[in-house]
Amino acid sequence: MTIKYIFIFIIVFFTFSLKAQDPNEKGNLTHYYNEALHFGFALGINRANFAIDPKVHFERFDSLKKVEVSPGFGFNLGIVSDLRLTKYVTLRFVPNLSFCERSLNYTFEGVDTIVRTKTIQSTFLNFPLDLKLRSKRVKDFGAYLLAGGAYSLDLASQRKIPLGSNPNLNEQIVKLQRDDFSYEVGSGAEFYFPYFKFAIEAKLSMGIRNMLIKENTIFSNSINSLNSKILLISITFEG
Repeated sequence: MTIKYIFIFIIVFFTFSLKAQDPNEKGNLTHYYNEALHFGFALGINRANFAIDPKVHFERFDSLKKVEVSPGFGFNLGIVSDLRLTKYVTLRFVPNLSFCERSLNYTFEGVDTIVRTKTIQSTFLNFPLDLKLRSKRVKDFGAYLLAGGAYSLDLASQRKIPLGSNPNLNEQIVKLQRDDFSYEVGSGAEFYFPYFKFAIEAKLSMGIRNMLIKENTIFSNSINSLNSKILLISITFEG
């Protein structure tokens, strides 16, 4: 719901800002929109999740009845570079290091109900490239929309760990691919100070690759696909 309200606010603001004054008329950093390149850094909190497609018929997996995802929280550190294309459109590149955690919960029903949790921790190197559409400024305030794509490399991928000859259920893990591609959309609000610009941003990334590595275990055979889904709330400081 939060993302929905953010986008409604941004759309309303863009409609209003069409009649706002030119960004060079008043306020701090009056020539910011006319400068070719800006750099900065970003700090963020992420909520990592999966879009899961489980198998339809669980009866083939004996006592397994349900598979669910529990999202987890992590953080991001990134470097911002912003290239001016036109007055209101920039090309934005924010390579970042991301620490994420997600869990898969498998419910087994027999004499007792048992939930086995497989936690997946990832350390991503992300390389997002987005187009940024800026509004006109209202004094020291502005807003923007983002859309683009990203490549992600999981430095903590366990894809090459061997399954073993006969591992028990506690030792079995869910393996994911190392490389992922995603599309992303977002929006943000900017505040201009005398020596820097501060922004707060919300961005949703949806993976387009099935990350699940199929192995002959009940934990992977019970799922058709896993796609990454990450919500990132970040603050940026740019000069």
